[in-house]
Amino acid sequence: MRLFGTNGVRGVSNEDMNSELALNLGKAIGTYLEKGAKVAIANDPRVSGEMLKSAVISGLLSTGINAVTIGMLPTPALQYYVKKTDASAGIMITASHNPPKFNGIKVVAGDGTELPRSEEEEIEHIYFEESFRNVPWNEIGRLREELGAGDRYIEGILSAVDRELIRKKAFTAVLDCANGASTGTSPQVLKKLGCRIISLNCQPDGTFPGHESEPSPDNLKDLVYAVKETGADIGIAHDGDADRVIFVDEKGNYIHGDVSLSIVAKQVIKEKGGGTVVTPVSSSSSVEDVVKENGGKVVYTRVGAPIVARKMIEISATFGGEENGGLIFSEHQYCRDGAMGAAKMLEIMAKTGKTLSRLVSEIPRYALYKTKTACPNNIKEKVLELLAGRLSEEAKKIDKTDGLKIYSNKGWVLIRASGTEPIFRIFAESTDIETARLMAEKEKSGIEKIVKEIG
Repeated sequence: MRLFGTNGVRGVSNEDMNSELALNLGKAIGTYLEKGAKVAIANDPRVSGEMLKSAVISGLLSTGINAVTIGMLPTPALQYYVKKTDASAGIMITASHNPPKFNGIKVVAGDGTELPRSEEEEIEHIYFEESFRNVPWNEIGRLREELGAGDRYIEGILSAVDRELIRKKAFTAVLDCANGASTGTSPQVLKKLGCRIISLNCQPDGTFPGHESEPSPDNLKDLVYAVKETGADIGIAHDGDADRVIFVDEKGNYIHGDVSLSIVAKQVIKEKGGGTVVTPVSSSSSVEDVVKENGGKVVYTRVGAPIVARKMIEISATFGGEENGGLIFSEHQYCRDGAMGAAKMLEIMAKTGKTLSRLVSEIPRYALYKTKTACPNNIKEKVLELLAGRLSEEAKKIDKTDGLKIYSNKGWVLIRASGTEPIFRIFAESTDIETARLMAEKEKSGIEKIVKEIG
């Protein structure tokens, strides 16, 4: 059985994500760790956060683990704390970009990266077998609170960019924290970088009254409006736990994550005089275009920030990230970090003297079309095998890193099996949206035909 998804354990609060699950998961994590280990715990402002945090802590203490709470903080702030201290692990209570009724539990390894799947499986085994360690009364873990983790994280970001150069530019930034975990950190980062800040939804509120925490175009309409009305240099938005960042240019244009990923990759590789960028197979071709143009190379991985981060560590990559606004800076820490991404974009604007819209205009543009189709979980592998066989002659190249990525003269199509639903997700990229749509729909029909054949 599987408990952990792509980004921790998630569910609807007080339904499947309840205090009993949190208690037993705390016990399982504590049993997996050595007795006496120190675990740091943080949360975003969701209304169920304290309930779940308390239950997890109770489970940890019962197994002889010492817990330290460091407050309401972004996920990357917890990861930075774990990386920089003697903590053996970290636990983040968050459901990231999901609606407010959801919550989740994410485990962070001792090096500050998200826990690898192999270790999640060991925790799952303990959880489902209920083989929990139960220590004597005098070996129960201790709980304490530590202040200042947010300040440490802020200083870590500032030390990774040219703060004085940014300060001289005195940028005006509209910041949308989505009433989430970044409300206590991102405003301070921008303030210390000399920005004039116009804030939206920068008060913590676990009901997310401003908008839902996914930084999508529909949810960021107020940010787009505010940037245009105030004449700001940039709009900056985070998701609920602030491990991602999305930008709006000075003209009020929403900038998709693949474009910002390409802008940063281009600048980082140019500054380093080469290097390697790690990104999932779902990323736009624009990333590889700008990286190769500036003397670097791209290594592709399966989809998932922890996979990207660990590949970066393995090959000593220069930079990495995903097309959803998740940027990973090796000089800072090996995890997605929204505030670090914001600071870096301001540095790029300061160094180049270019507006964000100008930086965007220098990135090759591709059209992306997304769709999906149903497929029973038990035949997904067989469907991909048959599909690959039928496509082998007509495809220019087939990459099997994560599902099937089929290259042709028109662009590429990525077919991935969902890890949580009985569906295939289909992404197609080309130079225009109609071609991308036709490419995706063609492969969708091919999948549906095979599913029908298999029965």
